[in-house]
Amino acid sequence: MKPIGRTWGWLAAAAIASLALMPHRADPLPGFPRVFVWAWERPENLQSLDSRAAGVAFLARTVFLRNGAVTVRPRLQPLRFRPGAVLMAVVRIEAEGGLPPVDQAAMAVSEPAGIPGIRALQVDFDATRSQRDFYRELLGEVRRRMPPAMPLSMTALASWCESDRWMAGLPVAEAVPMLFRMGTNAGLTGSRDPLCASSAGVSTDEPPAAPPRGRRIYVFHPRAWSPEDLRAAVHEVSRWQ
Repeated sequence: MKPIGRTWGWLAAAAIASLALMPHRADPLPGFPRVFVWAWERPENLQSLDSRAAGVAFLARTVFLRNGAVTVRPRLQPLRFRPGAVLMAVVRIEAEGGLPPVDQAAMAVSEPAGIPGIRALQVDFDATRSQRDFYRELLGEVRRRMPPAMPLSMTALASWCESDRWMAGLPVAEAVPMLFRMGTNAGLTGSRDPLCASSAGVSTDEPPAAPPRGRRIYVFHPRAWSPEDLRAAVHEVSRWQ
C-alpha cells in the first residue's frame, strides 16, 4: 500500500460493484472489530479511537528485498493508542532485483507477530506476476513461523480478486482488496476469489460511490489521523456493516 497513488475513477466503482456480487463467507477474523484504521509511517495519536469501535492496523516495519538481500526498516514514528486496542501489525514489502531465500525473507516478515499485544499480522506486497511463486512460498513460511491461533492477513490489488485465481490456497485468513490508488491497469473482470469476499480497503480521500457493505473495512488516511477524522471515518464505515 503506497501513500501516493493515482485517482479513483470509474475502475474503483466497478470494483466495488463486483465485490457486492461475491458470495459472503464466514468471518475469518471472529472476535475482531469490523473496522480497522491503518496507521502508516508518521507520528500517530489514536488515543481518541474507541477500542470497541475499531482496531488499529499499524505499519510495524518495511522489509526490502533487494538483489538477493533482506534489509529491514523498523517503524520510526511514534504510535499512541488506548489500552485494550486490538492491534494488527502490518509489514510492507518492497522488492527490487533478485529475490532472497524464502526463509530469510520470512524471518523478517514474521518477527512482528511476536510484538506484545499483537493480535494479527498483515502483509502488504504488490507482487508482480513473476514474484507470485515466491510470494506464495513466503506466506507459507511466514504462517509456519507465526503462533498457530494468530490470523494472517494480506492486502490485495483489486485485479488479483477479479481477473485471475492465483491466490487460491494461500494460507491467509483474508485478502483485503485495495479499492483506492488503483490506476488504469487494474483488471476488474473475470473470476472472483473468495479470499476477497469478507473485507475491503478504502481511503478517506477517495470515498467510494458504492460502499462495500457487510465486510470488514480497513480505512487509510493520507495524513496523520486527527480525532475529528477518526470519528468521522469510523462513523461512516460503520454504517456499511
